[in-house]
Amino acid sequence: MRVFKAVWGWALCTTSVLAASVSFAPAYAQSDLVRHNEATFPIASAIEVPSGSSTIYLSGMGAPVIDPKAPQKSLAAYGDMATQTEGALKRIEDTLAGMGLTMGDVVQMHVFMVADTQTKKLDFEGMMKGYTKFFGTKSQPNLPVRSAFGVAQLANPGWLVEIEVVAVRPSHH
Repeated sequence: MRVFKAVWGWALCTTSVLAASVSFAPAYAQSDLVRHNEATFPIASAIEVPSGSSTIYLSGMGAPVIDPKAPQKSLAAYGDMATQTEGALKRIEDTLAGMGLTMGDVVQMHVFMVADTQTKKLDFEGMMKGYTKFFGTKSQPNLPVRSAFGVAQLANPGWLVEIEVVAVRPSHH
C-alpha cells in the first residue's frame, strides 16, 4: 500500500506539473498525424491519429548488457539510468527500423522506472538525458505523448527502466 501511495502521489504531482505547462501552441503535423506539442517540456500534450492508420504496440524493453563481465542481472551489467534509457530506446529504434518505421512514428510511450538501490530515488533527470537523444532533436522533432511511472521493481533486477511504445504507420506508407 505504501508503494501505491508513493507512486500515486508522484503520478499526481507529475500530472499536475505537466497539466500546468500545457500550452495551446500550434500543432505539428507529420503526414496525417497531428501532434499538439508542449511549449516547455519535450512531450506532446495530444496526438490525433487518422483512421486507416496501422497501430503497432511494442512490448516493454529494457537496456542491453553493456558489461558482460559484471554479475548477471546487476546494475553494473546495465549501467546508470541515462545509459539504460538510451540502450532501451536504441533497442526500440532497431525494432521499429525492422518494421520500416522510425522513432518519429512513435505516438505513445510508457516509462517504468525503479529507484536506484543506493540513493533510493528515481533518476528522472537521467531518464530525460537518454530520452532527449531520440525525441525533440533537430533530426527527429516528433514528440510522443508520454507517462513516466515509479514502480516497486522490474522483472530484471539490473534494470532501472523499462519502456514500451505505440507507433503508427500512416495509411499512405
